[in-house]
Amino acid sequence: MTETNTGKGNRVRALVYGDVDLNIIDGSAIWAQAMVQALHEAGVEATLVLKAQVRTDRLVAPLERLPGVTVRRRPEDATGPLSAEAAAQLLTELDAAEPYDLIVVRGRRLAVRVTATPLAGRLWTYLTDVPQNAAEMAARPNKGVRGELAAVAKASRFLLCQTEELRCFLEGMLHKAAGKCVLFPPVVVVPEGLEPAADHTPGRPLKLVYTGKFAPRWNTYEMTALPRRLAARGVDAELHMVGDKIHNDRTDPGFSRRMRVALESTPGLVWHGGHPRAEAMRVTSTCDIGLSWRHPDLDASLELSTKVLEMGGLGVPVVLNRTPMHENLLGSDYPLFANTEDEVVDVLAEAAGPATYAEARDRCLRAAREFTLQAAAGRLRGYLRQALPPAPKGAGPTKVVVAGHDLKFFTRLLDHLRSLPNVEVRVDQWPGLGKHDPEVSQEMASWADVVVCEWCGPNAIWYSEWLKKNGRPDQRLVVRLHRFELYGAWPGRLDIDAVDQVVCVSPHYADLTRKMTGWPADKVTVIPNWVDDAQFGRAKLPGAEHHLGFIGLAPWRKRLDLAVDVLERLRRDDPRFTLFIKSKLPWDLPWIWNRSEERERFEALFHRIRRSPLLASGVVFDPAGPDVASWLRRVGFVLSTSDDESFHLAPAEGMASGAVPALLPWEGSDRIYDPHWIHDDPAAMADAIAAVVAEGRWEEERARANEEVRRSYALDLVCDRWAELVLTRSSDGAAGRTPTTCPAPTPSA
Repeated sequence: MTETNTGKGNRVRALVYGDVDLNIIDGSAIWAQAMVQALHEAGVEATLVLKAQVRTDRLVAPLERLPGVTVRRRPEDATGPLSAEAAAQLLTELDAAEPYDLIVVRGRRLAVRVTATPLAGRLWTYLTDVPQNAAEMAARPNKGVRGELAAVAKASRFLLCQTEELRCFLEGMLHKAAGKCVLFPPVVVVPEGLEPAADHTPGRPLKLVYTGKFAPRWNTYEMTALPRRLAARGVDAELHMVGDKIHNDRTDPGFSRRMRVALESTPGLVWHGGHPRAEAMRVTSTCDIGLSWRHPDLDASLELSTKVLEMGGLGVPVVLNRTPMHENLLGSDYPLFANTEDEVVDVLAEAAGPATYAEARDRCLRAAREFTLQAAAGRLRGYLRQALPPAPKGAGPTKVVVAGHDLKFFTRLLDHLRSLPNVEVRVDQWPGLGKHDPEVSQEMASWADVVVCEWCGPNAIWYSEWLKKNGRPDQRLVVRLHRFELYGAWPGRLDIDAVDQVVCVSPHYADLTRKMTGWPADKVTVIPNWVDDAQFGRAKLPGAEHHLGFIGLAPWRKRLDLAVDVLERLRRDDPRFTLFIKSKLPWDLPWIWNRSEERERFEALFHRIRRSPLLASGVVFDPAGPDVASWLRRVGFVLSTSDDESFHLAPAEGMASGAVPALLPWEGSDRIYDPHWIHDDPAAMADAIAAVVAEGRWEEERARANEEVRRSYALDLVCDRWAELVLTRSSDGAAGRTPTTCPAPTPSA
């Protein structure tokens, strides 16, 4: 497989298509407008392709006035809106004529159709029309959806997720989505000159407002009864409704007629009809309280209403259902949560009072600040830096081969090398540790300026021998060595004279490598493991401070038994402490389970857990998988109790997630992690964890840990070190055999 990056112009160019009709003002149409506005704000040249002919330019006209934005309208003689197939073909043709740096698409049907086109790899896919839970995903009507979504994930550079809940769901359902899911929540753009509404003035009618479509599950018909019901409670109220799309529901044929009659004739109700978004927001700003109360069927939705955020940004507090997502947004004690019509009436009557109203208004205003156009542009700039990093200064075309049988620890580094301008990357994928196609490897070796061997195994031996005999003077060979190989026979067979640099992940293992192999000291350097701090930086779930996390329990030297000792000591005083273990089980690993000593130890440990009153209800086993970032949301402390490790990534991932690391001392641990996190024994570890929680220091400690990992092991820092190592040039401009030293990160004081 060959992937090439070419030089880019001064501005990044994006092609945008949503499988939505911008003539209808709803959340999906507003998304298309906001996406283009955010790209423009981020400095991107954007081309928006419309699905349907323009019948009203309420959303399109503001975009056409933006410099650097092109709107491709449907021809006037076009026959209807674009189908998903036609849209995929059109996007491919536009890109072929003048290639774009990224292609933003919304809509599952369309996304599926572009996975097999040349657009794959540059897709930024926004998914909303997907099953919202595991049961829906497994339902018969959705048979095949998981496979389609997996293909979309594989072809996408990013999957743009509206909410954290959707991101975690996709990562749990689709392993190919892990590491690609990034947040792009709804964007609130307040029209220029429109200020947040003033506080409600007691004594005048309470003005309620709803904007959007009229549909049964949106409870819009039930809303029309609110002025009457509030009047019975002594509250004078008006209801203002904006929108012109009345849903025809097959399960309730009479809904459309009832809804229209209510809009046209209900006392205390003002129907404003359809309006441009700016006018709808102006109407909203003159009201006191917004309505986003919906049928319970929608409580499990993984999408966040744009209308809620717009109203919040205008200083109009919103009545909405109590759900975990809404509690995360506004706080569990937000005063305007309501799930039934009676509860809606109750909270509205209460909100007529100034104290409750002021608290709700302040919560909504603060929440909306995270969803501004400026915040969205900032997110996009970060994703653009990750997907399209600037070229290293002075770099010319460099051909890089990455060779190995298992690249799971190198994936993001490989992505980074592929994304660099003027770098061409090829992968020599070996089917097994010692299995490969010699003809393919010879072709790769002849072509490359730099070869990177992931694992110091048969692949490194083969490339060192071939380059020693046939290589050019300007070619370089870099080998990454893990603990696994150091204790094998391969390093002794490696021709170190043909190797420019051996990379270890920790200072201790670099020293051990020099000692055990006798290789020249300057050929062995340290570049630590990477942690995708942006992916792991997610809000913790309630109760996380009492949850311990343990990742990977096999082989026995990981010492899960010591982690269980820690849990047992903690639960003697506080049964809220729970140990979550994310791992394959030992009997799922034949190389473990077939060894009698390993099997007997694990059997004894599981017997202990089952029989102990303290432990039986305090240990949770979760399946292994790449969705570690979402799993860590529930974890407040990540344990490392191993007998030995070369680096042990789990504590670093925990630190990036906002958890506190807790380690027992293994050789070299204090050269990777601050000794502050290292404890003498399980009892000391348990006592330290209990003290952090009891003394209210958890927030302080996790902030310290997060700062440490960002300073030393953040993905962008490690990627830069690898790029410097791989792309080092000799004085004549060619890739040369000059070792690059990458100093090991130092723990914080």
